[in-house]
Amino acid sequence: MNGRSASLPARAVGGAPVARSWTAGLVLALAVLLVGCSGPLGSPDASSPSTSPTPSGEDEAISHPTGASDLILREEVGGGFVPIGFFATQAPFFSLYGDGTVIYRDETAPLPEPGPDGIVRGHPFRRARLAEAQVQELLRFALTEGGLGIARERYDAPNVADAPTTTFVIRAGGLDKTVSVYALGLETPESADALARRAFLRLDERLRGLISSGSLGGDVWHPDRWRGTLSEATPVGAPVPWPWSDVAPADFVADPASNVWLPRRTMTSTEVEVLGLEDIEGGFHGLELAGPDGKVYVFGLRPLLPDETG
Repeated sequence: MNGRSASLPARAVGGAPVARSWTAGLVLALAVLLVGCSGPLGSPDASSPSTSPTPSGEDEAISHPTGASDLILREEVGGGFVPIGFFATQAPFFSLYGDGTVIYRDETAPLPEPGPDGIVRGHPFRRARLAEAQVQELLRFALTEGGLGIARERYDAPNVADAPTTTFVIRAGGLDKTVSVYALGLETPESADALARRAFLRLDERLRGLISSGSLGGDVWHPDRWRGTLSEATPVGAPVPWPWSDVAPADFVADPASNVWLPRRTMTSTEVEVLGLEDIEGGFHGLELAGPDGKVYVFGLRPLLPDETG
């Protein structure tokens, strides 16, 4: 810092203006970023300084919805230069809901090998439960050390090509915010928004660390709804006969407003069971189907999380 710093207007980590009433909270958040004093999940230190994203900096509970399908914190990584099939199974790897339910999957684990059916299976999801004290500690970390409380909605990296985008969602502490960060982890010290990006990377590492450590536990999660995607293709193997009598290729429709641009349809568990496939809790892609219209399609499937509609 130089001698002119004190005369600059208060700004968020990402560069967006901050209301004057947030100044105390911002100073506190930056202090926590520098000190790095957070403890492990589930063991908050009552004597530690508060990291509440409130203007006064008081140590109070962070408000959030409490329903089993009320999303309050999420991270997803997707896009970039990947085969088209990966878009069919792309999903958030960490979702925390208001009642403490966490649905997650370890994307660093090796993918299951393709079986005789030739499809590529995704990582299975697991479901765990956090106590409210653990929820509070994680939300506090995300809002302060993780930078979401004072983040703007989008962070670009103009000099990087074909990289994935990391998307965070936070719905707590009076915020309902989606933050998209392109090429997270590929920045240099000279990158724009370097301080904000370091905070987001800390949050990414925190969530991934919870998963890889095995501390979350839980059982394999079995969804009751799925997103099926369908696209015309040149056959590579022997297409499977069309499995549904009451579902047609025309029932799969692309949503231009979605980042999943493949034609899609919400599938029930009964419709998925008709496929007769095993170990598909994490979804799959690459199933070739011989359509009733004489065309060959590639079918992909991924679970719909409790807050998702299609």
